[in-house]
Amino acid sequence: MNTRSYIPAFFLAFFLLCSVTLPAYAPALSLQEEVSNAIKLGNASALAKYFNTSLDLVVPGQEITCSKTQAEQILKDFFQKNPPKSFKINHQGASKDGSQFSIGTYISTADKSFRTYFLLKKSGANTLIQQLQFETE
Repeated sequence: MNTRSYIPAFFLAFFLLCSVTLPAYAPALSLQEEVSNAIKLGNASALAKYFNTSLDLVVPGQEITCSKTQAEQILKDFFQKNPPKSFKINHQGASKDGSQFSIGTYISTADKSFRTYFLLKKSGANTLIQQLQFETE
């Protein structure tokens, strides 16, 4: 038996094992990153997955407390009128009660700029969006 013939087979097996298992260990996105990505895409349905049963919503011309379903419809309309060009988080923080917030800038394809704010609060076992604001800059 020649040990040289086993060395390439070992490296091939090791490489295949790593290429299959390593992607499973990729770090998960934080909730703030997932919300941010949904905003970047202008995807109201993806964003609604993180809404509390009711939330405070501000978009140009509306400032309401509404249901999860109503908020999703309002955001679909907002994103349709203001398709995303870019979204960038400028500041993030957390409070002692575990709430997390993000402040960013949403720019539409028409180069309209919106100061964006979202507040994540614990609701039962989950952390969900309690406030979401898009204010014209």
